[in-house]
Amino acid sequence: MRETHKTRLIKYLKNYGSITSIQAIQDLGNTRLSATIFSLKELGWNFKTEDVEVTTRWGTITQVAKYSLKSVEN
Repeated sequence: MRETHKTRLIKYLKNYGSITSIQAIQDLGNTRLSATIFSLKELGWNFKTEDVEVTTRWGTITQVAKYSLKSVEN
């Protein structure tokens, strides 16, 4: 089977548990994580989304989404 952003993301979540957009860019080369999550939701995958605080390069705090699988029934 050909690897895609979707298949790489599912494999990553099964191995590491969760992902943020910066991790998706660095580890998977996926610059559109939320679009990939949206597509997978349309296919029946269930995700938990939580807001986490991260420090920016300028030392300020911001919130980003952290995604994890709710179930692995697919």
